[in-house]
Amino acid sequence: QVQLVESGGGLVQAGGSLRLSCAASGRTRSSYAMGWFRQAPGKERDFVATISWNGRTTYYADSVKGRFTISRDNAKNTVYLQMNSLKPEDTAIYYCAAGFLARVGVADYDYWGQGTQVTVSS
Repeated sequence: QVQLVESGGGLVQAGGSLRLSCAASGRTRSSYAMGWFRQAPGKERDFVATISWNGRTTYYADSVKGRFTISRDNAKNTVYLQMNSLKPEDTAIYYCAAGFLARVGVADYDYWGQGTQVTVSS
């Protein structure tokens, strides 16, 4: 029903920036809230940011607030995560997800991308 593909990950030095993209395809794409989650080795998958279907409501994890910005362009069926002032603890696989509401739990989302690796060196 909904397919999500992340891109834009890579290796970056601490203090640097990356912009992740998530391209969506399938029916009723614009009606979904979108979220970003991340999972570090040996850790659970954690909430990063979410955005409502119309882009007017956003929420961020405390650990990324002020550094990361989530946005979406429904005309392009794409959601973005701009990551600035990156820290080594941001290293993780980053996943894009789609759900009906902009919530913070993994279980609140129905569709997931394959993930993209972000590595921040010190």
